[in-house]
Amino acid sequence: MSTLEDPTVPDLAAPVDRPEKSSPFIEIKAGTENAPVFITHGLCGTARFGELAKQIRTGNPIYGIQGKGVDGIEAPVERVEEMADYYLESLQALYPQGPYIFIGYSFGGLVALEMAQRLWGTPNQVSLLVLLDAYPHPSCYTRPVRMRLMLTRVKGHVKEMLQLSFSEAWSYFVKGLKRRLHFPGAHDEQPLPPKLRNRGLSETALREVKKKAYVALGAYRPKFYPGKIYFVSGEEKSFFPEDPRSVWGSLVADLKVESIPGNHMNIVSTEFEALAEVLTRYIKEVNEAAQSAQSVSESESLMKNTIA
Repeated sequence: MSTLEDPTVPDLAAPVDRPEKSSPFIEIKAGTENAPVFITHGLCGTARFGELAKQIRTGNPIYGIQGKGVDGIEAPVERVEEMADYYLESLQALYPQGPYIFIGYSFGGLVALEMAQRLWGTPNQVSLLVLLDAYPHPSCYTRPVRMRLMLTRVKGHVKEMLQLSFSEAWSYFVKGLKRRLHFPGAHDEQPLPPKLRNRGLSETALREVKKKAYVALGAYRPKFYPGKIYFVSGEEKSFFPEDPRSVWGSLVADLKVESIPGNHMNIVSTEFEALAEVLTRYIKEVNEAAQSAQSVSESESLMKNTIA
């Protein structure tokens, strides 16, 4: 699952101040209108959606969620459920009242889903849940989907190896085999993206966060979500199922799937214009619905006062 690795980290902002502990929320775009937007981190735990957020044309404040332990101070967690509890606890201090908008990219989609599960049926509901090329561990797939995915991945690996020298191809194969067989420290061999190393972040802390995230990915089993999920996927498939419905169809009451140009890695890093356009549309629809509901509520209140 190395394709879930964070590709880049554009412009981290200062964490939101919290006196009792550091906040997992990074404000990446200021705003004063409507529901706040929260974008969950990938395997590396870093909030690196600054460039994407700039292209979302709404007045909503946008935050990235930074993984516990990225700061090198707190210990990272290895369960998606623990991550969801930790972030929701912090959310109550920042925005005690909903509604909220959750967007989850890759591994972060599982965290966003679990957070939405916990808020379902409460006053602080999630008005919009978007998963960006987010999938559970392949062990959750049906056998036919797993077989098709295995063939796709084999073809992808062969294509990569054919572009390398013999020694590089052998190294690529050995590292992949170690990860597949869960050799201790196999994931540690993967180099951190340059922008992570240049941010002054501790490589040791980031590797530990990532290691725990892999454990969380393998252990998490999504439960049925009774709400609506918008699933956005890159058109270029390499390491994930061709049709998200084959994985999520039976796990969601209402699933809307949309494809955009790009692949798993670049839809949030370098080719994010199409994604920003889609997210802008989704968020504007939610904002308009909220404004309409508020207008109806105000009209009903005015009528009651007039009659009284």
